[in-house]
Amino acid sequence: MCGIVGIVGKSPVNQAMYDALLMLQHRGQDAAGIVTGQGERLHLRKDTGLVRDVFRTRHMIQLKGNVGIGHVRYPTAGASSCSAEAQPFYVNSPYGIVLAHNGNLTNADDLKHDLFVEDLRHINTDSDSEILLNVLAHELQVQGKLRIDDHDLFQAVAGVHRRCRGGYAAVAMIPGFGILGFRDPNGIRPLVYGRRETDEGVEHMIASESVA
Repeated sequence: MCGIVGIVGKSPVNQAMYDALLMLQHRGQDAAGIVTGQGERLHLRKDTGLVRDVFRTRHMIQLKGNVGIGHVRYPTAGASSCSAEAQPFYVNSPYGIVLAHNGNLTNADDLKHDLFVEDLRHINTDSDSEILLNVLAHELQVQGKLRIDDHDLFQAVAGVHRRCRGGYAAVAMIPGFGILGFRDPNGIRPLVYGRRETDEGVEHMIASESVA
């Protein structure tokens, strides 16, 4: 039962991401992580432990940018208390994608085999979240486009739904494009969307609970 959040803001989102993860801390106390986007550059901080322990002032200063995704982990798949299993996960091809995931893939072993044999992708952890990320990345890559639009993202998520079984909700960020949120076709895992008006414009948020 992990917690996930994604924000597209009009000002730096590091503090809002931190506050949101505090509100979602009850969903997982094993590890926490935040990735922010500043143009084409990603800034990542993740480690084992509670939100208040993982993020110190020196880390918050480095989390620059107006978009970001975050995660608090409850270990249901993969090793517990291992920093390598902390999320969000990153894959550089295509475009550079980071993803945070809540849920379980019931066909994870089959997917891992297919990703290696057919898609030529290496999975470095025992986490099914890394598998989900690589399935999404492959579904985007096979479209063979340098620049993608919303239609391409919908097509990729449809591919994820065809291949992945189980209950899952995820937020992903692609530098220079934005943030994507999706969940399994049956809506087993929760995901809520919110927006607020500011003097600079509308800000958007996706989270695994409305409390965030």
